[in-house]
Amino acid sequence: MISYFTKAFTLLLIPWLIWKLLGRFFGKSPLDVLPGPPSASLLFGNIPKLYHSEGWDFHREIFRKYGTTMQIKGALGERLLLTVDPKALHHIFVKDQWVYECSDALMDRNNVYFGEGLLATLNVQHRKQRKMLNPVFSINHMREMIPLFYEVTDRLKTVLKKKVGNGSKEIDVLHWMTRTALELIGQSGMGYSFDTLEDENDYHPYSRSVKRFISLTGGPVGFFANQFAFHLAARFSFPRLKRFIVEHIPIQRVQDLKVVVDTMQQTSVEIIRAKQEAMRSCDPLVAAEMQNKKDIISILMRANATASEEDRLTDSEVIGQLLSLVFAGMDTTSSALSRILQLLATHPHVQEKLREEIKESQINGQLNYDHLVNLPYLDAICRETLRVYPPVNMSFLRTARKDMILPLANPVTGADGREISEVLVPKGTNVIASAFGSNCNPDLWGPDSYEWKPERWLSPLPESVIEAHMPGIYSHLMTFMGGSRACIGFKFSQLEMKVVLSVLLSTFKFSLSDKEIGWTMNGIAGPYVKGADKTRPQLPMIMTALEKAES
Repeated sequence: MISYFTKAFTLLLIPWLIWKLLGRFFGKSPLDVLPGPPSASLLFGNIPKLYHSEGWDFHREIFRKYGTTMQIKGALGERLLLTVDPKALHHIFVKDQWVYECSDALMDRNNVYFGEGLLATLNVQHRKQRKMLNPVFSINHMREMIPLFYEVTDRLKTVLKKKVGNGSKEIDVLHWMTRTALELIGQSGMGYSFDTLEDENDYHPYSRSVKRFISLTGGPVGFFANQFAFHLAARFSFPRLKRFIVEHIPIQRVQDLKVVVDTMQQTSVEIIRAKQEAMRSCDPLVAAEMQNKKDIISILMRANATASEEDRLTDSEVIGQLLSLVFAGMDTTSSALSRILQLLATHPHVQEKLREEIKESQINGQLNYDHLVNLPYLDAICRETLRVYPPVNMSFLRTARKDMILPLANPVTGADGREISEVLVPKGTNVIASAFGSNCNPDLWGPDSYEWKPERWLSPLPESVIEAHMPGIYSHLMTFMGGSRACIGFKFSQLEMKVVLSVLLSTFKFSLSDKEIGWTMNGIAGPYVKGADKTRPQLPMIMTALEKAES
């Protein structure tokens, strides 16, 4: 009987799949009026180029050639909509954000990796979680984070001074920025130390796992897995069977990823359980210590314990916030810091000008919150780096939940030569928004839009930028997205970066090494040494003790 139904199901499924594929390849779509690059492959479309680790030139070329809105061919003839048009982005991320929700495939993938946190929830559940988390990312709480940030960064300064001594030494800056970013999140986000920052070794398995996560999940392979494998697996409710299948897939990348995700989740569960035990402790000193902790997760757990039943988060949701916090804040911050230090080494006059600004404002070698956030040149350098070099470039995937008309601020020339000022987006269409493309749009930022010029932030921005009303939550940029799913911790990240830069630039001079550096684009942008193993991110730079540099 089972065999009969299996055969019958297969006989029905195969014609349906063939019909769907024929419709994709030979059918018509409202998106066909849009310009776009020709498909590079019947099987994979333009995805390998779009998500290639060296995709920078391809992205610049398609925006130059096809404008701000285009059709991209996906796998098996799928039509994707790629846009950086400001009006279109406003509709996608703000005005019609409940129609253009995160794709089901992306939610399924994030749920497997991060649990039920902000990155894997939609609608009411997502709004409830943000409501609980918003207070811990307030300005007042950020002020209280400053001593913790300095404590971690001073440890970094101490170990680097020992390594550099009174001279100069080549240091892998990315290695130290990544470890520092994780420890900053660990201390201020969880009240937990992952790394003493005392020597070359990062002993905690969580640290090693998080670093490997991006390389294992990025690129075209990651895109196809996210779009199909996780989405298909989520349709079935047999967790033990799915786990069994994963454990027996004979692909090393899958097995490595399994170990990484297990380590991340197990560590997160241990941290949450330890905090729960402290909150319930009969020892008044232990309970009082937990009540006074200022890290994000401790504050969230205390608020959650007193919340109403309808607002309260489950243990799984709390664990999900912890996992999401580390993923969203570690590699993105270390990538941005590493990029800034490389740019400062490439432009020594900018580095020296910034160093002077920092030193003039320091009191006892540190800056308080108000001084730190109001240093104009430091702020300009951070903004310009995040504009031209956003750590995350192509992850803003949305799916239209119904047929929609998408208006454009900048009409594009269609495949038939006619001007297109609005696009009919069919239900089910996957929409990609490019932070890189929108941040460097020459229609808004001018002909030098791809150039790194911090000074552009020290004078009024172009009217074209102001009038575009870009929906990004930060500085007319899409670096931290916009709307209800905008990055909740963007102020936290900015503060981390400014503390680290102020301490390091007061102590060291940074110069380029003789190694040529490239940056991967897919996933989270990361540096590597050209000619070396690209899967081993690194950024060797020459660090010089400032006393010697000034002598």
